[in-house]
Amino acid sequence: MPCKVVLAAEVASNYTEDIKSEVSQRSVKPRLVGFLANDDPYAEKYAQSSSKHLAEAGLEFELRQIPREELEAELRAANTDANVSGILVYYPVYGDERDQKLQDMVDPAKDVEGLNVVYNGKLYSNDRFMDDGKTRKAILPCTPLAVVKVLDHIGVYNHELPYGDHLRGKTIAVVNRSEVVGRPLAALLANDGAKVYSIDITDVQLFERQPAASINSYSASKTDLTAADVIPLCDVVITGVPSASYKLPTHLLKPGVVAINFASVRNFEPEVKDVASIYVPSVGKVTVSMLQRNLLRLFNYQQ
Repeated sequence: MPCKVVLAAEVASNYTEDIKSEVSQRSVKPRLVGFLANDDPYAEKYAQSSSKHLAEAGLEFELRQIPREELEAELRAANTDANVSGILVYYPVYGDERDQKLQDMVDPAKDVEGLNVVYNGKLYSNDRFMDDGKTRKAILPCTPLAVVKVLDHIGVYNHELPYGDHLRGKTIAVVNRSEVVGRPLAALLANDGAKVYSIDITDVQLFERQPAASINSYSASKTDLTAADVIPLCDVVITGVPSASYKLPTHLLKPGVVAINFASVRNFEPEVKDVASIYVPSVGKVTVSMLQRNLLRLFNYQQ
């Protein structure tokens, strides 16, 4: 059977019209401020894409390009600015633990990326709500959430299984363990019942929740395995290595695999389509849709 290539625009179209419709009914539009404090060309490209797609949805967007030394003061000001509905920082800024400090500086009420420690705690404990009455949902990181939506769209999620087990029986590799995308994505998938191999440059970790365990109790453990050991076992392989030189060897892929790339560069070789049943070369437009949804959600909570 030939490989089916699924484009991000197809998945994003599931959300685009609903977002436009909701925004059009508002006299005051949500306003997102993006902070670009690095020289990463991919971050700048994402910022330009964000601006274009937010404008198309009727949402207001302002990009502020500043030296990184001024970012903390700018974030404090934006946190208290009533005209700012959401805050977006284009990472990496420093590329080390200082980025985590910046993430935690953003007011959770305006954190469209869901990277603040409050939302991190909710994600890793699989607690989707901010209140006991379950009226306010926690914000999930845009790209991990986009990958989940892609997996759902292409039928990897099985909704006939109980909640928390929609991915039960699936073995998934995530090639990236960044704190912004790879690790939270592995946790989300494990929370939904998958056996997840989290592959980074140093090791392979296993994220898994046992069938009898609480939906709030997945575990992450180190292994002695390598990428070459686990990739052939996986029904789904998801890559997010931010390097044009990295290419996942096609010969490691299981026939019929679902291959998804969320990096800004292509991590799979062209031959992936000879092996995969479904190939998703990018999730960027879905990420933007999740950004829009998060912004709208926070704006509604602020009213």
